[in-house]
Amino acid sequence: MSDIVRFGVSLEKELLDKFDRLIKEKKYPNRSEAIRDLIRENLVKREWVKGKKVAGAITLVFDHHKRDLVNNLTDIQHDFHTLIISSQHIHLDHDNCLEIIVVRGKPTEVRELADKLRAAKGVKYGSLSIATTGKELV
Repeated sequence: MSDIVRFGVSLEKELLDKFDRLIKEKKYPNRSEAIRDLIRENLVKREWVKGKKVAGAITLVFDHHKRDLVNNLTDIQHDFHTLIISSQHIHLDHDNCLEIIVVRGKPTEVRELADKLRAAKGVKYGSLSIATTGKELV
């Protein structure tokens, strides 16, 4: 387990009040946990910028009735099969599907896959949620 280090931070009262309201809203037990999350979030963003091996999730919403869309999405995923860990396909209603694709690899390749999937004709919504493999975090 890591050694715990205590340190002081000086903030304007108004900023601290806003931070405390955010902590309460997000259900953090204390300021330390909220600060740890802020630090980790920035470290994860840095992993993506520095090209470290990363993880993430691509979310797509699409109408499965669109001609050739499902085949096109499958072809794109096969082209990037080395990045894809898992995928889940959910039927939202008679027409719309939600697909979640869990990925791991170099940020440039993950973004390329996400961009190709989002740009496929017939995709109504697409997003990339960045994450980490956890190796760079404490």
